[in-house]
Amino acid sequence: MKAVALITGSSRGIGRGIALALARAGSHHLVINYAGNQAAAGECRALALEAAGTAGIEVEIVQGDIASREDRARLIDTVRERFGRLDLLVNNAGVAPNVRADLLEAGEESFDRLININLKGPYFLTQLASALMRESAPLPETPRAIVNVTSISAYTVSVNRGDYCVAKAGLAMMTRLYAARLAEYGINVFEIQPGIIATDMTGPVKEKYDKLFAEGLTPICRWGEPSDIGKCVVAIAGGAFPYSTGQVFNVDGGFHLHRL
Repeated sequence: MKAVALITGSSRGIGRGIALALARAGSHHLVINYAGNQAAAGECRALALEAAGTAGIEVEIVQGDIASREDRARLIDTVRERFGRLDLLVNNAGVAPNVRADLLEAGEESFDRLININLKGPYFLTQLASALMRESAPLPETPRAIVNVTSISAYTVSVNRGDYCVAKAGLAMMTRLYAARLAEYGINVFEIQPGIIATDMTGPVKEKYDKLFAEGLTPICRWGEPSDIGKCVVAIAGGAFPYSTGQVFNVDGGFHLHRL
């Protein structure tokens, strides 16, 4: 029997990188969640099956907006009906502000949108997912885990996208809360803080960060790739950290280091 992983927002970007890394590892059936881009989700599924080779994994696609209570319930119900268990949840789905607005002028609409998708959605999806996890005994070689993909914006101030920073900081605290609550059930909870990753979301600011990298923004002087995050998730999913929970993994090229 294989374990089952659900990765939200996994049709593109970091989520796709995570899905493909797990597919290569071959230890989990995958549930690819997408909100609106069905074509991208289908492409991700095809790439995952190709990456898995002869591992014999199954890859399912499930549409759902995690900001929606009904969609969250349907997503977990689909996993239950299709596989009967859940071993890994990766809360990856997230959005950037539609418009970067100064903190002193930003409106409530953008704030509500980001909180609903980037924080409220994962908060209550984790509640549902952990219930499904507790319905089945853990597999011998594959521990149960929840991974929250946050950002360096959880602690780095950007005054023109305060809503994004607040949502990611909240997701960081959510990691600690669920880590404390779920430990008794053998479900470990982790946070990955990606740095500047080459995705559709960062495409509009490529020139800005190309310049900053050239000026030494990070000790490892390059853009991060979705595969960098995927490798971290594979290590967690494979049980590399059995005596850790609430741990933060910085996958940021060393951005978090204070340097003189």
